[in-house]
Amino acid sequence: MADDIETSFHKAIDDGKINGAVICATDAAGHFVYDKALGKRILLSGEKIPQQLDDVLWLASATKLIATVAVLQCVEDGLLTLNGDLSSLAPDLASKHVITGFSDDGETPLLEPPAHPITLEMLLTHSSGMAYDFMNPHLGKWNQKFNQPEENARRGVEEAFSYPLAFQPGTSWMYSPGLDWASRILERVTGRTLGEHMQQRICNPLGITDAQFAPVTREDLRTRMVDLNPQDPEGLGLAVAGGNGDMNKRSKGDFGGHGLFMTGADYVKVLRSLLANDGKLLKPSTVDDMFQHHLSPEASAGQQDALAGPMGGFFRVGVDPETKMGHGLGGLLTLQSVDGWYGERTLTWGGGLSFAWFIDRENDLCGLGAVQPALPDFDHEVVNELKQTFRRDIYRKRAAWMEQQQQQQQTS
Repeated sequence: MADDIETSFHKAIDDGKINGAVICATDAAGHFVYDKALGKRILLSGEKIPQQLDDVLWLASATKLIATVAVLQCVEDGLLTLNGDLSSLAPDLASKHVITGFSDDGETPLLEPPAHPITLEMLLTHSSGMAYDFMNPHLGKWNQKFNQPEENARRGVEEAFSYPLAFQPGTSWMYSPGLDWASRILERVTGRTLGEHMQQRICNPLGITDAQFAPVTREDLRTRMVDLNPQDPEGLGLAVAGGNGDMNKRSKGDFGGHGLFMTGADYVKVLRSLLANDGKLLKPSTVDDMFQHHLSPEASAGQQDALAGPMGGFFRVGVDPETKMGHGLGGLLTLQSVDGWYGERTLTWGGGLSFAWFIDRENDLCGLGAVQPALPDFDHEVVNELKQTFRRDIYRKRAAWMEQQQQQQQTS
């Protein structure tokens, strides 16, 4: 596959692998701007119309970055602390035991009490002991036996993630619903829903009006939803999740780990605000702290095991395995510069299988790439290649733009 955005993405569109894409990138000052809407989206009627920058996207796990900002605002407000014991605010979370297996007959879970309290920092960095049940066989088995939802039932965070911990808090790392729990704690201390808090404290300061948690009910947003089409008539985000829409179909309330719908043009406003450290969302010192490594030595070792494991390609979000990596507040953190690409302490993650974002303070660049895969035949290889093409080529485009600026200055 060609390594430039236009050629690669248009070929994938012509081949029927994707329907379209939204790509937005900028520097802190807004001098370099790359905004592209490629291909077409399909309406419920089956009509195809050109993709637009203000089309509404399901962010999936890209929601986690915005939820992180919201929770850190509560820390700044004095409502929460990063390292304090959460048991008084979330006794239902603090009482979780660690599952180590099952009895010989496979019927009784073997559980140990937590040796350490769970902290907010652990929730934000996936080191709390929680893990998604589909990533841990013991949790998967526990959920199958004890936590199956009723048909078509919607469940809140506490019910959906009622299963035990996968490891002792702070001693390892695994991708988790930690941001969902952190967001529920935000709701408990503020008395507002996560969506209400985000609108007031994140969206309003940045001029964002087109954001809503699943299920999207605003008609002005539904008419622009990419994930509302004949292949996804309920608007669940099937393409983003590779064909599975259970997360949104079964969610009740605002899930900070996956539930937000927003335009790409608005999401990049959040990225740019953090890149510029402009004080609109968080204090400069708090933003600086987001770009620090926040895992304990034990949790760091667990993260390295996960990065080298079967799902390492997913957890590395495009970063080469040889690159030193850690975890900041909001995403994976590079701990060294990559020549011609990410600078040291670049924060990055994604959403579902088709959304990628990064904030690179060393090179003054941030961006998102939202691929719209074609269903029913989701082509994982092509989608992964396109995300990587976005991540790499946007740096080449920025370098070419900078060279052009220098030439213009020399001739003027």
